[in-house]
Order: sequence, then structure tokens, then C-alpha cells
Amino acid sequence: MPETSVAPAAGRDAVLRAAGIPAVDLDALLARQRDPLLFATVSGAHLYGFPSRDSDVDLRGVHLLPVADLVGLREPAETRTLMGEHDGVETDLVTHDLRKFVRLLLRRNGYVLEQLLSPLVVHSTPVHEELVALAPGLFTSHHAHHYRGFAGTQWRLFEKTGELKPLLYTLRVLLTGIHLMATGRLVAHLPTLAGGPDAPAYVPELVAAKEAAEHGPTGDLVPPDRLRADIEALHARLDAAQAATALPDAPAGRDALHDLVVRARLDGAAAGG
Repeated sequence: MPETSVAPAAGRDAVLRAAGIPAVDLDALLARQRDPLLFATVSGAHLYGFPSRDSDVDLRGVHLLPVADLVGLREPAETRTLMGEHDGVETDLVTHDLRKFVRLLLRRNGYVLEQLLSPLVVHSTPVHEELVALAPGLFTSHHAHHYRGFAGTQWRLFEKTGELKPLLYTLRVLLTGIHLMATGRLVAHLPTLAGGPDAPAYVPELVAAKEAAEHGPTGDLVPPDRLRADIEALHARLDAAQAATALPDAPAGRDALHDLVVRARLDGAAAGG
């Protein structure tokens, strides 16, 4: 089983509390994962900086399937979901086997990169630390397509429901994509991005309004015509940032990631996994 390397629980919990995560027993949910867990981080609204008082706690991570599951005739379930409720707070843990997760990383998937680089770490190992170290080499100009597509999906949902949540997701992913193209750094935290030159001035007001309810309405906080114009402008800025970015077309580190998957799997087998 991979060696565990985590921050002291008190320090970890202080970071989680500061992000608005309730004091629930997340370790109990992690303990239900039957295969070795390589990392688990908090994703969703807590990572993005706009949780509501009734937000679920979304954990994402990677587990390590035993060799026997991969070399036999049965197709293994590479993705696993565990749900729970602790003190009235809904929690869920979604993990991929290491090989599947690495393949997703190489497909220019910004969502899994955000999970990997989340500062809200609940569980870590040396394999996690190696993945984090390799992550900057995975950023490409094509990650703009991921954020552009996600923004379009969330904007259509906002137009249908009028809820703050999809609006904030739309703003967040566009600003994340612009920042990544311009700087080569991945920032998923909307309040941090709101301090940049590309963010509309009303973003902090929207974040504050969402705190009251996970599915609260936007109401008349921002005129619809202004919202539409600002979203169109952010799409144009993302296009321009992609055209000017210094990020490469293809990810680097494929061989290093391959070696890491092989080492982790063989180490797991040697430990009886």
C-alpha cells in the first residue's frame, strides 16, 4: 500500500474550516474506499470560493486498483462513487483508478487538473505529490476549449433557471481559462480571480448572495443585458488569450506519468494490493 504523507490533522482541518467546509468526519467517508487511496481533495463550490450554507462537500481523488483486477477477464470499475451524510451535511467521494485519472489528465481536462491541484487536501501520498509536481507540464493552449465549453453549458443552464450557481460557474470557468492562458497558472478560486482586471466588478456581490442558498436566484442583482454583454466579452478575452498564450499545443511528461503509474501499481502489488 502506498505510504501516506499528510499534513497534521489540525493543520489540515484549519485549512478546510477556512474554506467554509463544515466540521464533519470526512475520514469516515474515505475509510469506506476499499482500495488504497492515493489522494482526496475537496472540489466543487468550496474549492471555487462560493459555497452556500447548505452546500454539499464534494471530494475527488484517485485510488489504486489491484493488479488482479486489471489482468483478469472481468472489466474493472475504474470510477467509484461513495455517498454519505454526516451531521446533516451531504458528502460524496468520487475516485478514479490511477491509470484512468492520468489518461484524463493527458486529454487536457481542466476539471481533473483542478482536483489534483486543489489546496483543500484531505488525504495525500507520495504518488499525489509526484502528480502535483508533473502538473505544470500538462497545461496546454487547448485547455481553453475545456473552459469555453464548460462556460457555454453553464450559461445555458443559467438562462433556463436564473440561479446564481450556474452564473457563478460560468464566470469562474471563463476567468480561470483566461488566467491560465495568460499566466500558465491554474487558479480555480473565484474570489481570487475577482481581484484581476478581467473580472466584472459585481462578482463579489454575487458570491456573497449565493452564501444564503445553494440554489438561490440571481434576481435583479445585475441587469440581464449587462450580464450577457460581460459574458460575451469574457469569451472574446479567452479567445484572445488562447491566441497569444505561450502554453504548448501538447502536454509534456507522458513518459514520466507512465513510469509513475507502473511504479505505483508494482509497489501496490508488492504490498499485497
